[in-house]
Amino acid sequence: MPTDPVLRDYLLPALARYGDRRAVVAGGRTWTYRQLDDQARRLAGRLRTWGIGPGSPVALALPNTVEYVVADLALALLGAAKVPMNMMLSDEEQAHILADSAAVLCVVDHRRADALLAVVRGAGDPPRLLVVGGAADDWAGALDHPPLTDLPAVPAPARALLMYTGGTTGRPKGVVHTQRGIAMNLLSHLVEMELTADDVLMLTSPLPHSAGFLLQAALAKGATVLLEEGFDVEAVVDRIERDRVTYLFLVPTMIYRLIDAVVERGKVDPADTSSLRTILYGAAPITSDRLEQGLRLFGPVFMQLYAQSEAPNFLTRLRRDDHRLDPAGASRLTSCGQAVVMAEVRVVGEDGTPRGPGEVGEVTARSPYTMEGYLARPDETAAALRDGWLHTGDLGYLTEDGYLHLVDRKKDMIITGGLNVYSGEVEQVLARVPGVREVAVAGVPHPDWGEAVVAFVVPDGPVDPDVTTAAIRSAARQGLTTYKRPKAVVLVDTLPTTVVGKIDKKQLRGGWPGW
Repeated sequence: MPTDPVLRDYLLPALARYGDRRAVVAGGRTWTYRQLDDQARRLAGRLRTWGIGPGSPVALALPNTVEYVVADLALALLGAAKVPMNMMLSDEEQAHILADSAAVLCVVDHRRADALLAVVRGAGDPPRLLVVGGAADDWAGALDHPPLTDLPAVPAPARALLMYTGGTTGRPKGVVHTQRGIAMNLLSHLVEMELTADDVLMLTSPLPHSAGFLLQAALAKGATVLLEEGFDVEAVVDRIERDRVTYLFLVPTMIYRLIDAVVERGKVDPADTSSLRTILYGAAPITSDRLEQGLRLFGPVFMQLYAQSEAPNFLTRLRRDDHRLDPAGASRLTSCGQAVVMAEVRVVGEDGTPRGPGEVGEVTARSPYTMEGYLARPDETAAALRDGWLHTGDLGYLTEDGYLHLVDRKKDMIITGGLNVYSGEVEQVLARVPGVREVAVAGVPHPDWGEAVVAFVVPDGPVDPDVTTAAIRSAARQGLTTYKRPKAVVLVDTLPTTVVGKIDKKQLRGGWPGW
């Protein structure tokens, strides 16, 4: 193994090592490691004839299908720079990413091809499109090429990934990762995920985000990956039973749906979820009550990750043995764990001085897989990367034993009457109210207070609005000081989410008609 590795150094040996083992199951079909290796090499051979090589930006606009996996591996073989694009993005957002990244090729699902072609046609130098499926399918022809055997030399500093942020604060910006960084990131996943070769990992969230890193780790380990194009809770329960799923990756809202579905099914015909060994979760806060319910239902299977696109997936980890229901472990359930092996985490004040245990400040981190910077955004890069530390934009505090507790995003912190309110603290109190399924708290403009605390609540089934609102206000009076209590309670059917499943606070801040 080279001393300065690149991504393919950890993927290629696995494809050869695990040969005829099941690698991917998608759309009712199964692909072995040997088949993935063959198809990836064939696609890489075709792409090389089109001039794709180390550092070439290539976009993937594909759902969770085997074609995504094959294209991902082919780009790793060539050392190209992957530009993953979520299928839930608008045509305009995808067009912006293609232009900003200067993508030379876009592998696109046929369901998006016409719309994408229309928005890029007027561009000065539009990317070539490789259409997957449909009447205009190019995929079969692309794979009708001799497998590539003479792999190009890939320098470790070459770009390996241009990962675009969700764009909730403006146009999506490209996060630049190098081959060296992504290779080290894969190693971190292999250490922290605790995967084994006999794991069956089910992925239902989009591969262009966190799930894509988990996919690569699973393939490097020799596990089996079940791909679903979306999250359907009944289908998930069925697959757990039928395919003996051992490993799930879910955001908290998915966990809530899974708990409810298993409990409901248990009233008639209990679901067999005994195969589950790990439910890895992250991307958003989870309520303590629901987590405790999950632990009682599934056992000690939960593991939490915390990170962001600028340092993917693992900055801290809350281990399985941290998820305890006894009093000694209760406080840890509200944390996101300790720093992982390959990362350092600290909390600092506005002047960059480290804060002491229990003192709130901005979470900063450094690791060998921290981004190189934001593409063509030197000012934003300089603001985020200071003295070797990534400034995450998250507010939190560390305990004496190094457990990180997040209290809010800096941009989501509510300033009402000159006082700071952390929305996460309010949400934890309100989430315990009977009849509340989900809650999100946001600060909305107020003529007197500057911002007012507003709670957006999804009721748990049919409820009397007056009774539910009264119960929420009562809980706020008991659990929160005066200025932290919601000025308004808004009952909604659903909470808006971003493409990666996080609650979209930007929409909520604009979703209250005024005072």
